Amino acid sequence: MELSVLNIKGEDTGKKVTLNDAVFGIEPNEHAIYLDVKQFMANNRQGTHKSKERSEISGSTRKLKRQKGTGGARSGDINSPVMVGGGRVFGPVPRDYSFKLNKKVKALARKSALSSKFASNAITVVEDFTFEAPKTKEFIEFTKNLQAADKKLLLVLSDQNKNVYLSARNLPKAKVITVSELNTYKILDCENLVICESSVASINEF
Repeated sequence: MELSVLNIKGEDTGKKVTLNDAVFGIEPNEHAIYLDVKQFMANNRQGTHKSKERSEISGSTRKLKRQKGTGGARSGDINSPVMVGGGRVFGPVPRDYSFKLNKKVKALARKSALSSKFASNAITVVEDFTFEAPKTKEFIEFTKNLQAADKKLLLVLSDQNKNVYLSARNLPKAKVITVSELNTYKILDCENLVICESSVASINEF
């Protein structure tokens, strides 16, 4: 499979890059994608939620009223879960949500996501570029040239480029990452996947 390489102005440079069929042309495995996205989101959870149980509430343990003879229900101390301000029954406690996923499943999910993007013509290859200084206006012009100004765009660079990253930082629909940071969730979360020419070789080895 081949894709034309565009320049920063959105014009065809006449060059073409070859995409690996084993990465961009497979039948997407929906279950592998589901597991990988689930793990990514689970691993990002802080898990610091906490509510106080009965024994942790600061309050007297005195019995509020005698057990019998009042005509009402029996009650214990003021920390009881049935009382206003009492402890919570089986409340959340800090925990780790992360779980293990085999590397081969993650690789299959990543390939499936890339193949899905390629099938929907949502992948664009641009030749390597940089900005002389961080300029959001220049990055906006770049997205307009690619006809992706109003779409969620993910730009994949081969290496860190501070000027390009800072130029896109203030745009809510644009993200800039390197090949090493590319994962299934980020691929699916964008509408336009823009890959720099020098990054294609690394992605072909996924």
